[in-house]
Amino acid sequence: MRLGIMGGTFDPIHIGHLILGEQAWEALELDKVIFITAGQPPHKPEAVEAEAVHRYNMVRLSVQDNEHFECSRIELDRSGPSYTIDTLRQILGFYGEGTRVYLLVGADEARDFMTWRDPYGIKELSTIVVANRPGYPLSDVLNALPSDFASAVKPLEMPGVDISSTDIRARVKLGCSIKYLVPSVVESYIIDNGLYRGLK
Repeated sequence: MRLGIMGGTFDPIHIGHLILGEQAWEALELDKVIFITAGQPPHKPEAVEAEAVHRYNMVRLSVQDNEHFECSRIELDRSGPSYTIDTLRQILGFYGEGTRVYLLVGADEARDFMTWRDPYGIKELSTIVVANRPGYPLSDVLNALPSDFASAVKPLEMPGVDISSTDIRARVKLGCSIKYLVPSVVESYIIDNGLYRGLK
């Protein structure tokens, strides 16, 4: 089993996340990609706006029509901060030690990888795949990491989609359109539940 793991706050999930998942599935010949919604993200606990149930529901709706995508509540159902090292141990415990796990990370997140809990443990349990993002050249990201760590990172080239959850939330607050930035089911969910505008 070759698993891609993509974790995040997904506040909200957008097409950039889904494109990365699809590109990784194809380029790395993965059996499936699992999207894992963070319950308590340790790096930005105050920045999360939507409740965990809403963030998870938006992920679930986004991946339901892709047969090689799945979503998981593993971090939502675990108490305490959502540390990647703990998630990887749980995933490997469930699927078995023979499973190859590919941790999918955007270049913007990878810059701070050494501040994550047990980064070398993460490297031992998974292949770290870093995808380019506009404004974050892969070469700069890799140069910012220790050489023994960077040498194990697998770069992934993907279309330059300059979309962020922060910008989407800002557009919703301003009453601007988010059509085509998120899946249509997510756009409808945000409107129906009054997310990011303090309506509910």
